[in-house]
Amino acid sequence: MAGSGHAQLRERDDVLLRVKDLVVQFPAGRDRVVHAVSEVTFDVAEGETLGIVGESGCGKSTVARAIIRLVDITDGEVLFEDQDLAGLKGEDLRRVRPRLQMIFQDPISSLNPRRRVRDVISEGLAVWGDDIGTWTRDSIDELMDAVGVESRYGDRRPHEFSGGQCQRIGIARALALDPKVLICDEPVSALDVSIQAQILNLLQDMKSRYGLTVMFISHDLSVVKNVSDRIVVMYLGKVCEIGTTDEIYSRPAHPYTRALLASIPEPAPTVDVEEGDIGDELPSATAPPSGCRFHTRCPKATDVCREVEPVSEQVGNADHFVACHHPVMVEITTPAAS
Repeated sequence: MAGSGHAQLRERDDVLLRVKDLVVQFPAGRDRVVHAVSEVTFDVAEGETLGIVGESGCGKSTVARAIIRLVDITDGEVLFEDQDLAGLKGEDLRRVRPRLQMIFQDPISSLNPRRRVRDVISEGLAVWGDDIGTWTRDSIDELMDAVGVESRYGDRRPHEFSGGQCQRIGIARALALDPKVLICDEPVSALDVSIQAQILNLLQDMKSRYGLTVMFISHDLSVVKNVSDRIVVMYLGKVCEIGTTDEIYSRPAHPYTRALLASIPEPAPTVDVEEGDIGDELPSATAPPSGCRFHTRCPKATDVCREVEPVSEQVGNADHFVACHHPVMVEITTPAAS
């Protein structure tokens, strides 16, 4: 999508976070480079929940970590409140970080096992002082109760809690600094199915209660469907498709999006189960395929797919974009009432 990603940016006054042509590369030795993220472009409006989905290795978590500068940005821009985070360093970067907080995939390993959970949650306030947001160290018990962890257990350590409780503690830690953007990196994938719904409901409640803007990262489209306003589909460091949740489910245009939908235990009615059979081998990110990166697994690939990188173009409504030479435009039809 070289040079084409800007078509996906919306001209809206309420855009809070804007990623332009983001590139993240890692050295792999012997003059090789891992192309983890390649020219990714999207925006997030204030109050919106943006889902990012794709297989393991597609670059979705790297995008999240690059936004909050946990990994270095090779090229591109990350505009937050019209400030380019990619160019910030030192104290300037440190001061913007409280407003962008992250919830990690493994709730237990993300908490310091030696510290009491009340201290884990209030650590940011201990660093910044009580004037960073609406919470203070004296009100941490109230925050613990808000996320469903009884404050009377605040002196316990993480190993004394279940995985679901540890994720609630992680959510409280993220909220303590009053962020504007909450990035959730597969926050329920390590939890039992019975607990996943509780955490998803908690995140929805916290979003409404505290006016958060959320990025929700997952490999599971069925989970993302329930929490997201729009969805970004990624494959091998590239954006394949962007659209509203309804558009992605009723009019999936990219063969990879359709394959993801077909792999759900109860597939979307817009796809056939056979479309999920794309093989198991993800190409190496150190030597990504030419042209469309999905062509090595795509049943619709032609010579143009192998030779020319597809341009992201609008399909359907104004918020639906797909980077594919042969997009599939089949709309779900609802049987007429008898």
